[in-house]
Amino acid sequence: MIGLAQLKKKNLHGWAGGYLRWMAQSAVPRARAALASGVGGDGPRHLLFAFCDHYEPHWKNTDHARGSERVRAWLHRYPALAGPFRDSDGRPPRHSFFFPGEEYAPDYLDDLASLARLGFGEVELHLHHHDDTAENLRRTIAEYLRLYAGHGHLTRDRAGRPRYAFIHGNWCLANARSDRRWCGVDEELPLLFESGCYADFTFPAAPDDSQPPIVNQIYWPEGDLARRRAQDAGSPARVGEVRRDRILMIEGPLAFTLRPGAIPRPRIENSAVTADDPGTPARVRSWVRQGIHVAGRPEWVFVKVHTHGAPEKQAASLLGEGGRVMHTELTTRYNDGRRWRLHYVTAREMFNIAVAAMDGKSGDPGAYRDYELPPPPVAAAVVA
Repeated sequence: MIGLAQLKKKNLHGWAGGYLRWMAQSAVPRARAALASGVGGDGPRHLLFAFCDHYEPHWKNTDHARGSERVRAWLHRYPALAGPFRDSDGRPPRHSFFFPGEEYAPDYLDDLASLARLGFGEVELHLHHHDDTAENLRRTIAEYLRLYAGHGHLTRDRAGRPRYAFIHGNWCLANARSDRRWCGVDEELPLLFESGCYADFTFPAAPDDSQPPIVNQIYWPEGDLARRRAQDAGSPARVGEVRRDRILMIEGPLAFTLRPGAIPRPRIENSAVTADDPGTPARVRSWVRQGIHVAGRPEWVFVKVHTHGAPEKQAASLLGEGGRVMHTELTTRYNDGRRWRLHYVTAREMFNIAVAAMDGKSGDPGAYRDYELPPPPVAAAVVA
């Protein structure tokens, strides 16, 4: 049995109840979607897979020379890893590089632009900040958006304004940590939206205490959005209801599973892909089983996983055997055309498809990759 001390250490008291509620509330629509798929049913289910990377070339405070080597490793090796794999739309794996603004260097963003031009991903904003103020954060974000856009990154809205997806450094969106470290801005959610953020991809964060009690959902934050941890309350995104006055929260899979071995042990599956915990077939199946979806469209299953892919150890796995095993599982088990069709998507494309679902679109979600926000200029010419 798990004791009180272990519960507190893993912060299970903050989110386990939300996980159990999700499992109970989603069981029926997930089961119906499974029964309806395949021959004799309503057609295959669709798996939308987004790999969101907290991409930090200066991990462990390294210098620019080593950071450049880390970026170049992805520039040269990712096409070789991803090239042999294709989804049902004929597209290769698409990596979302959430690049930390505080590590900006022109050559890093130029190298990532080269990958974007080849159709291998897009760049979004990652940010670490501590003891910050709202005024300073606004200025900081505006400057990083200007820099990224100067390299052709970031989508634009109809008015030509840069828009972006966001991941908060150290998980502490809206001052979420109990010790109030690594942020400082309670009103972060409305500030992000006002600066052009369309969706947050920070979570799950378990076992960190920043993890919200809402688990395995695509949802709209509700209540006073300027309060600390405003993401802790929200309503599920659902067919027929689109909000355009706040950011959308898109969570990755979070679950209790068993760690393989001679004696299986309980583990928290938080969708973090590392060299020590790669994307094995068992983990991929666990991610899919959570059935994250827009309410009313359970046949479109959203899987968003994350990593810190720049450091050498992680890169060696992601760009080597670990990556090959994960993508082999995705492109075989989940792309047979009968029960499943796979769609590799960027963070922006995942958001667009979620909005399309809310707008009542159905059928093949691959048709809605650019539904509301177009590709960034650097990737505008990419075709399958």
